[in-house]
Amino acid sequence: MSHYSQRQLLAVAQRAAARKVDPTRHKCFISYHAEDSEEVAEFLDAFGSEFIAKTIGVTDEDDFIDSEDTDYIMSRIRQDYLGDSTVTIVLIGKCTWARRYVDWEVYSSLRDSKYSKVNGLLAIQLPSAAVNGGKLPARVNDNVERDANGNDIGYARYNTYPAGTATMRNLISDAFNARMARKHLINNTRARKQRSSSC
Repeated sequence: MSHYSQRQLLAVAQRAAARKVDPTRHKCFISYHAEDSEEVAEFLDAFGSEFIAKTIGVTDEDDFIDSEDTDYIMSRIRQDYLGDSTVTIVLIGKCTWARRYVDWEVYSSLRDSKYSKVNGLLAIQLPSAAVNGGKLPARVNDNVERDANGNDIGYARYNTYPAGTATMRNLISDAFNARMARKHLINNTRARKQRSSSC
């Protein structure tokens, strides 16, 4: 299995976005585990025409990661990565739940800052997770809630891999609209993950 760097994934996303001219597309931040980069590239190629992908994922190479000031780290993630995105899409693979940076990206997505407002939150199950299992990162799970009848009642949504671009577009629109309609349901109280877990 080949691995894609952040730069390569961003190039895939930009090529996909260029296939369509549509001023109504939303800017989306993509959060993922590096081990899933091949599937992330396939996702971006298949659906990247339906949104504008912002910088993709935080890594150990980022200069601010070693700071002891977690508030500084969160503000840098919000400013440098999430930027003017309005929706965060978390791509769920087998071990995405274990990655601390995913938790940090979601934490930053769910809080207002001087740089931007909260993002909508959408989790998408990658095909391999459907086969190998893949649980939600804890903070995402805190915001995905269903009632006894299986109806979504939380801030975020968790969906299987989209059947087509129209479905993807609708999921993004729902997450975007949740920033106003469901903002009161945000649960961002969990302590930030200090280290990645073993998977």
